[in-house]
Amino acid sequence: MIKLTCRMRIFKRFPEECFPRFQDFYLYSSDAGALGSLTSKLRNHLWFLRMQNNAPSKCFSRRDFAFSFGSAEVVQLNPPTDCGAPGSWAAITLNFTVTSNGTQFDRLGIFTFQKTESAAVPVQVSRRDAHSQIVWRTSTPEPTRGDGIIWTYIKDVSQYIPLFAEPGTFILQLDNLIQTGLDGVYSTTLQATYYASSPSAPPAKKADLILPLSTFANDTGNDASVPPSFSLNVTFPRNTVQVYAELFASGNAQEEFWYSNIPNEFFSQIPAGITNGDGPFREVRLLIDGQVAGVVFPYAVIFTGGFTPPLWRPITSYGALELPTYFLDVTPFVPVLADGNPHNFTIDVISSESNHTINQNWFVSGLLQVITDSSSDPTTGNITLYQVEEFPETTTAGSVRAVGDFDFTVTASRSLRIEADVVSGSGQINHVVFTQELAYSNFQDYKQNASLQTIQQNTTGTVVSTHNGSVAVSDKFSYPIDIDFVFLSPDETNWTTFIDHSYDRDLLPNPLRLATTIRNRQSADGFFQLATGGNFGNGTNNNTFSYVDSAGNTYNRRVNAAFNNITLDEESGSLAGSAEFLPASADNSLDGSGATQLHFAGAKLPGGIKEGF
Repeated sequence: MIKLTCRMRIFKRFPEECFPRFQDFYLYSSDAGALGSLTSKLRNHLWFLRMQNNAPSKCFSRRDFAFSFGSAEVVQLNPPTDCGAPGSWAAITLNFTVTSNGTQFDRLGIFTFQKTESAAVPVQVSRRDAHSQIVWRTSTPEPTRGDGIIWTYIKDVSQYIPLFAEPGTFILQLDNLIQTGLDGVYSTTLQATYYASSPSAPPAKKADLILPLSTFANDTGNDASVPPSFSLNVTFPRNTVQVYAELFASGNAQEEFWYSNIPNEFFSQIPAGITNGDGPFREVRLLIDGQVAGVVFPYAVIFTGGFTPPLWRPITSYGALELPTYFLDVTPFVPVLADGNPHNFTIDVISSESNHTINQNWFVSGLLQVITDSSSDPTTGNITLYQVEEFPETTTAGSVRAVGDFDFTVTASRSLRIEADVVSGSGQINHVVFTQELAYSNFQDYKQNASLQTIQQNTTGTVVSTHNGSVAVSDKFSYPIDIDFVFLSPDETNWTTFIDHSYDRDLLPNPLRLATTIRNRQSADGFFQLATGGNFGNGTNNNTFSYVDSAGNTYNRRVNAAFNNITLDEESGSLAGSAEFLPASADNSLDGSGATQLHFAGAKLPGGIKEGF
């Protein structure tokens, strides 16, 4: 079923970086009727919802994801014909609304747009005839039996307009499982909205071409599972002058809690089933023709089944609904990439172990935003400086008191610098300098046969690229996370978790997008009990968020929850709405009454899933 809407902007633009980010500690409702009281004022902040109601919207997918492993939703998506020329839009958004009732684990969702390539475009990607690009990676909150839950997330995909400007196939992969004890079905609606440009709302800035770093599957999500590394060959237009990379990367299975893993030299000191080996440090690398072009020290995303599920009701962990992506400038390689020959791009994930191995698995993909010259003459130039080590510098040290009673610290650092002179066919010379300075530390302490666990991790970095002295890419970040986890009984059937983590990032992804500053801190504390007849627990979740962008927009918010109820919700700033919030009364008991009767599928811990009896 296709439904179209075309909207004209009548208010100032609300930048795409803002709403998805404060949506990441998203309020979802355990009572479908209460959705408006929890989320409507969030949606009212969106500039694209402050428009005349005349934009073409395609409600192009409705799907109940029940037993859906290996069965993605695949639909045709064509650009609207009554919203200006394709590609001239001010913005495009995706609206993803989901309901679920029952018991279920969190599931990963992958949104891929596959564009059939025009024969006139002089590029090749692994000699395929289609471009398949992941545009969004999400995960699901865990549902509640009874009234169920519902949530809506609006994702701005304006940076991918070159993809949506042509007919293509949209693929939504959401692998769910129905079996004894797991009966929650995720009922989804996905809608795309296109916003017409006007003199007061000019067309969004866009690349001349977007090239994917993906698997090109035509019936499932296009991410690759590593290890081993993922590689493909890419051929660029001869007049390419700038290339900006965006990387998607997230840990899964034995790597979901990668930051809790133990160095192999200490692994024999921990009881079975607590966590995994190969250490807690991870680096995502992008290599071009075997040379490291840039790296990522990733943010630790906790999904809604992680550690203690009641922590994340009704506010998800930051990053769970829109997993962060990472930005690199590979323009220094343009003098090589623009030679008309295929070049190998590789994405891998490594550890601080001596052999750099990791467990199974990470999902990775990427894209390349390509800017071409006005002249069709080939780009030339030279890489003038390449100061990059193959692997980061790492250290591991610790002390063992007894089996299950030890501590260790892992550190890692990166310093790289790449310079090049890029000479366009029209004669312009661009001196490009790309640098990265990254630092990482992870301290873990285990006591009382590993029943008491502490993790203190911090990841910081500065990524800067300049073009003739002007900043083109900038990413300054700090991702601290502290976790205290305690098993309350020897049989490991109940436990408490305290998590305090932050996402602080000053980001200019590339010259096509706004610069933003985000400060988010989230602390959560909870209890979980495995029990016959249904697992239960309780939790609290406190959040502070602030946002500033280069257009002068601001937004600040404090939102707290306790025992499945919102207890505080305050906002301010130029993008703040006017709706008032009335907190619900909270049942603060932990004695099996009130909110503790919410039943959970189980909990995902670093050592595996605990499902109860």
